[in-house]
Amino acid sequence: MLFNSLQFLIFFPTVTALYFLLPHKYRWFMLLVASCIFYIAFIPVYIFVLFATILIDYTAGIFIERERGGRKKIYLIISIISTCFVLFIFKYFNFINGNISAISRFLHWNYPVQALQIILPIGLSFHTFQSLSYVIEVYWGKQKAEHHFGIYALYVMFYPQLVAGPIERPQHLLHQFYEKHTFDYNRVTDGLKLMAWGMFKKVVIADRLALFVTTVYGRPYDYQGISLLLATVFFAFQIYCDFSGYTDIAIGAAQVMGFKLMDNFNRPYSARSIQEFWRKWNISLSTWFRDYVYIPLGGNRAPKLRWCFNIFFTFLLSGLWHGANWTFIAWGALHGFYYLFSFWTNKARTNLVRLVHLDKFPRMHNCLQISITFVLVCFAWIFFRANNIQESFYILSHLFSGIPAFVTKVFSNITALNTGKHIMDDVFLGIDKVEFFIAVTGIIFLEYIHSIQKHGSIRHMLNNKPLWLRWGIYYCFMIGLLSLGVFENRQFIYFQF
Repeated sequence: MLFNSLQFLIFFPTVTALYFLLPHKYRWFMLLVASCIFYIAFIPVYIFVLFATILIDYTAGIFIERERGGRKKIYLIISIISTCFVLFIFKYFNFINGNISAISRFLHWNYPVQALQIILPIGLSFHTFQSLSYVIEVYWGKQKAEHHFGIYALYVMFYPQLVAGPIERPQHLLHQFYEKHTFDYNRVTDGLKLMAWGMFKKVVIADRLALFVTTVYGRPYDYQGISLLLATVFFAFQIYCDFSGYTDIAIGAAQVMGFKLMDNFNRPYSARSIQEFWRKWNISLSTWFRDYVYIPLGGNRAPKLRWCFNIFFTFLLSGLWHGANWTFIAWGALHGFYYLFSFWTNKARTNLVRLVHLDKFPRMHNCLQISITFVLVCFAWIFFRANNIQESFYILSHLFSGIPAFVTKVFSNITALNTGKHIMDDVFLGIDKVEFFIAVTGIIFLEYIHSIQKHGSIRHMLNNKPLWLRWGIYYCFMIGLLSLGVFENRQFIYFQF
């Protein structure tokens, strides 16, 4: 079930009303049933795949807690292998099988294994990682095994964050299902505001930018220069608004009922370095890889060469997590290289800043750092969005093609607006100019809101405003959302992961 669908418009208030009307002891069961209904709205049969992973890790958690020594580790390994095997079959088997098949054809070998005709279950990677987090924390002794099967199933299946996170830790979420949440007007309205803001980012900004991005990246060989540049920058904002929009709706929906989910985004495009970007982007996933991959590998306590391997391997694995395609692996590898290159050149860059006296102009220095980081992130997004490696390299090699000719055309046709010709026709690509204007205005509005958020939560600021002003802003916002939104039930980008 999509958050931006009529189904959810009925589902959410119904489930919320039932949650507060039912006695506390029955709420977990109602939420579990609601979460099952939410999930089977996509592909019903895959609910059994989800239950299989739940049963494996629930049982493993109990056995891990009971055992000591080597057998404890054996149960952990069995749990991890079993859960990851399900992920491998659905997400990576065809990718690996296709690469082996291609190598076999090149070497003229006979390779009879055929691709599996299966569809990737929605959000499989997210709830797989949430399950793994639980068994690992139980193994480390940081979390007691959950003996209530229904509560554990709800921990994995909790509908707001079931499909695309945030990926919660058991210490943060499990205990909340035992707590009694009462109806609190301020908390409920704050949650609804966050949901509305997330919906605005999704249907007004992301889905409108998708019109342009899909046109260009769907047929990249038909475009060059300014079109590819704009499509890449638009995708950077599309994926942010799409994913953070989902997260806002998820956190807001949970907050309405009294549950607190972790923040997953913190204005990532204001980052001044790649390291800072990953502290602000998809925080639940980046901290998951930090805690369960990077640190167990040795983290920064290892010798420098091993530390470099730990960093690069973690980013490479993060790229592979996003999808079974060489483009995602390249995207992860590129971010790993960025991270290491930043470390290797840190001293030289510091000396250069002092040499040109840029350190005496901190605002200019910050602006330069943010701009460079954004350019690097956009450069990597090309691999993330492109259909394959070949198209990625085409886009990279043609990003600046034809731009001098375009600039010449702008200056030579400066009066074209009065003659019926539009100098921006090459940019609009047949997309309605009003749609284009709304998309650009949406990005500007987003950044304006982000600039305000630097000083605190807008929701809390609004609570301190006079009633007439507060509700006037609410009405204007809802009118803008309903009149400017693209309500075509477009799937969220991260559902495919």
